[in-house]
Amino acid sequence: MKKVSILILMVAVVLSSCTNSGEGYLIGVQGRGDFFQPDPFGMLFIPMGSYTMGPSDQDVPYSQTAQSKTVSIQAFYMDETEITNNEYRQFVHYVRDSIVHTILSNDDEEHLITQNDYEEDYDPPFINWRHRIRWDEPEVRQALEEEIYLPQHERFYRYREIDSRKLNYEYYWIDLKEAAKKDFSKDKRKPDAASLSNRPVGLSDRSVYIRKDVINVYPDTLSWVHDFTYSFNEPMTENYFWHPSYDNYPVVGVNWKQATAFCIWRTQLLHDFMHSIGEPFVHRFRLPTESEWEWAARGGLDLNPYPWGGPYIRNSNGCFNGKYKPLRGNYVDDGGFHTIIVAHWAPNDFGLFDMGGNVAEWTSNAFDESAFNFAHDLNMDYCYDAKDEDPSVLKRKVIRGGSWKDIGYYMQVSSRTYEYQDSCRCFVGFRCVQTYMGRMKGDGAGASNVY
Repeated sequence: MKKVSILILMVAVVLSSCTNSGEGYLIGVQGRGDFFQPDPFGMLFIPMGSYTMGPSDQDVPYSQTAQSKTVSIQAFYMDETEITNNEYRQFVHYVRDSIVHTILSNDDEEHLITQNDYEEDYDPPFINWRHRIRWDEPEVRQALEEEIYLPQHERFYRYREIDSRKLNYEYYWIDLKEAAKKDFSKDKRKPDAASLSNRPVGLSDRSVYIRKDVINVYPDTLSWVHDFTYSFNEPMTENYFWHPSYDNYPVVGVNWKQATAFCIWRTQLLHDFMHSIGEPFVHRFRLPTESEWEWAARGGLDLNPYPWGGPYIRNSNGCFNGKYKPLRGNYVDDGGFHTIIVAHWAPNDFGLFDMGGNVAEWTSNAFDESAFNFAHDLNMDYCYDAKDEDPSVLKRKVIRGGSWKDIGYYMQVSSRTYEYQDSCRCFVGFRCVQTYMGRMKGDGAGASNVY
């Protein structure tokens, strides 16, 4: 009897310890475990810091689009190189295969996952990526003939090719800045009509802040032709994106919205994997703000004009430090012609390649000549989500770093210019960033605030 009483008491103690009661003390939720963020593949850690953003020398074109300003930047990860053709092709193939799986599910339900383990329906269903697409089977070829391939009258020498116009990607995001705006329905002051028309009223239904868009993901390969007049670039249009010779060259012909969609897809790709192994999500991939981009390009050097320091574009051996347009149009003097393979030149002090030259890079920010005057000095960020019906001036997005066709001034870390968000250029690419989960690497329980 005594042994039974002791056993009951022990069970009671164990059960009470599982309730997170803390015996009356505040102890937090127990059993959550530790989390240490692994470095994302292909990305480098950029420490937090404060620096003088903007020009540290004369404004050569006297454009007055930037002023010197001290800003502070949170720690983040950044792609070591620009996104390459082969990396972007993974995105294109994902969209292509998603469409094909959906088409083939009409005859074979194994292409989709329609229910969870509790026999509850998924609406819409998930793609079953474990189910192979057997491209060479006659039934599959017939099913896809009119759905994904070019029609017969558009084929060249009867080549059966994917119709890139059908490679559309549907994606979503939450407009947190809009959600954070004041709810006028609870404000005693009467708002004006313009404010009400621009701000959603009520915070009870967050679906009003979920945004949706559909974008064609295939790069504009014709950008090699339409970006130049009286210039022979047809071979680049015909081969640059798909040929293995250019796999490790930076992707171009991708507009700002396509680059943004790539970041969202990349986030979902990682989060789906982390969910499958029971790990918590991390911060999303995104385009860098221009303040993040400039901090990363400087490589921790103070007031340097170029990613490698300065003040010269050539190193001590007389060799160029990046791919740009040297001298008077002598494009081959730096060892390249158009773009060149990523990571060809030495990295900056953060280990990042091609932060000056090769291709210019999209940032997340809208371009405004006076942005430095009104944007915050804490993670400086100025964004505007331009609509299709907006005037062109509101569709300008900041690009940084200069490109293979630009003069040396645009390779300076402080030089800023723009392209329109719906424009595709053969000299503009991008790379992704991801905010670090924490303050600095090495932080842990009880870590000192001194570093």
